[in-house]
Amino acid sequence: MNIFRLAGDMTHLASVLVLLLKIHTIKSCAGVSLKTQELYALVFATRYLDIFVSYYSVYNTLMKLIFLGSSFSIVWYIRHHRIVRRSYDKDQDTFRHLFLLLPCLLLALVINEKFTFREVMWAFSIYLEAVAILPQLVLLQRTRNIDNLTGQYVVLLGAYRALYILNWIYRYFTEDHYVHWITWVAGIIQTLLYADFFYYYFQSWKNNVKLELPA
Repeated sequence: MNIFRLAGDMTHLASVLVLLLKIHTIKSCAGVSLKTQELYALVFATRYLDIFVSYYSVYNTLMKLIFLGSSFSIVWYIRHHRIVRRSYDKDQDTFRHLFLLLPCLLLALVINEKFTFREVMWAFSIYLEAVAILPQLVLLQRTRNIDNLTGQYVVLLGAYRALYILNWIYRYFTEDHYVHWITWVAGIIQTLLYADFFYYYFQSWKNNVKLELPA
């Protein structure tokens, strides 16, 4: 494992911890899109179908369990926790996220590395992850005022994907026959979706003002 992959994994883990800190400690999910969290739960559930049949390393298994457990626990908190669920802004979080599922599934059926159930589900999870952040970005644009923890959560998610791109570049030049077009294209699209948010986040940090997105 190279430093870019490790940094990407730790940044991804940090994003989850920041969100759990906000929800568990502050007892609030204000500004958090349940739709995005449900999509991420589906991403991990379909990607890690091999968790009970294939073993790679303790690190790999542990990270899979963490992302599976945290994603479903976040969804549970927002949907069912008697205090947290009161702060969920259902009226603003209206992105029709289910409409993303069919295009991603059809794409996975057509473009995959091997036409087996697990490989199609893996491709589906890659395509879905690329667009799963859309409900969150739309919600933040509607509410405009963004608290620090929610802003940090989104920035860490974007940074995780950017670090993975560096990981792919490094592996392309250091490993023989390392070509994964599905992951590369989906990852680049996912990173580009964060570009606008990154710009305004950097501007707010540079000018030491509260982060606000344009309407």
